[in-house]
Amino acid sequence: MKNQGILNSQGALKILEEIKAGNLSPEDALFKLRLQPFEDLGYAKVDHHRALRTGIPEIIYGEGKTPEQIIGIASAMMDKGQGVIVITRLIKEHAEIVAKKIPITYHEMARIGMLGDMPKPDGIGKIVVATGGTTDLPVAEEAAITAEALGNEVIRMYDVGVAGLHRLLSRLEELMSAQVIVAVAGMEGALPSVVGGLVDVPVIAVPVSVGYGASFNGLSALLTMLNSCASGVCAMNIDNGFGGGYLASMINHQRPMGV
Repeated sequence: MKNQGILNSQGALKILEEIKAGNLSPEDALFKLRLQPFEDLGYAKVDHHRALRTGIPEIIYGEGKTPEQIIGIASAMMDKGQGVIVITRLIKEHAEIVAKKIPITYHEMARIGMLGDMPKPDGIGKIVVATGGTTDLPVAEEAAITAEALGNEVIRMYDVGVAGLHRLLSRLEELMSAQVIVAVAGMEGALPSVVGGLVDVPVIAVPVSVGYGASFNGLSALLTMLNSCASGVCAMNIDNGFGGGYLASMINHQRPMGV
């Protein structure tokens, strides 16, 4: 994804090289840079500089936005040359309206709309996304699709919760070959601790608002994950599959400077 922003590090470097070669005056370069930081649409300020700062372009959070607002923001990104655009928390009804104006691919379970082709994986290794149960799939798919859209190879390991631990252990080789793991679970949220005790890589725990009354809509799972006795486990907020996939991608792309 690092080559998808309108002004990523390569774009900024090109401007500097043009100044050095005498093909671009400092004044013209400054004008180019000034055009880039953000675009004010009235209802949104689109951050075109985010790829330069963070390596990943802005991602649209669809919940609470009208289809027309989503179309406007995505169109502004396309006009600036962003190759891949991700829209999270996009409900099906809004996706159908958006698709009439811009060519999105809609991943219904993940509630993610995507413009552009899924990039080829360029991460260091593989990301495993594991779930405790089938009801965790929407949050897990949000994590998995996000990670794939950011240039990662993802292995899905679904319904391997602690109620049937043999299911997880049957895929131990795949689990231990991952560069980073996203463990998604509701109920008591024990899966990340179990995984964290088996592997030597970071485990990103994502609590899910699934369970009976005392699960408190995911709070029980969140507290379990925050109190994990396995080292190397960090916790996202409840139902934040996007955050889990995003952080996993950052970890999977960490290389020494200059490499």
